[in-house]
Amino acid sequence: MIKTPTPTLTFEEYLTYDDGTDNRYELVNGELVMVPLPTADQSDVIDLLSDTFRAEITTKSHSWIVKRDVGVYVGTAPDTGKDRSRTPDLCVITQAQWTGLKADKKAAAVLRNPPLLVVEVVSPGSKKTDYETKQSEYKTIGIPEYWIVDLRKFKVSVLFLVNGNYQITEFTGNQRIVSQAFSEFTLTAEQMLAA
Repeated sequence: MIKTPTPTLTFEEYLTYDDGTDNRYELVNGELVMVPLPTADQSDVIDLLSDTFRAEITTKSHSWIVKRDVGVYVGTAPDTGKDRSRTPDLCVITQAQWTGLKADKKAAAVLRNPPLLVVEVVSPGSKKTDYETKQSEYKTIGIPEYWIVDLRKFKVSVLFLVNGNYQITEFTGNQRIVSQAFSEFTLTAEQMLAA
């Protein structure tokens, strides 16, 4: 992620920030951090998961939506008191959450309450952030399910929030990935990582 020289922003300022570009930013301790575009392999994994999640949502008649480019407010940093917001590679949210985001025509699509599930596909520069920083932030705001897809380590980590802490299960090879939100998910780690 690339830091951009800007003044410190509050979360409210971040929601309406426009630098005249199509760049995407996360808010980290009040500072804008540019989110790089995914690689082709990362994009393929995100597409595969989007399609698979949508198929099960349709089958189960859930009032859920799968979105890229939806941010998540993760609160203030304990050490600085400054605002933070993340943009997961994939977000599963309720129809009510999406309706709420659409109601504000001027602000960026950033949730103020936790989504049902988020997915991060690890890139070389985001390993520490995805495995440590975001895990802590997502746990703190109560995201029930967090997936970390690691194309370099050939594994998918699924984290379930249990009594305020994440329990981690790692899937590799032909192991079928187990999800609480998507109980009939049928992809194996190998199928997902080979997308």
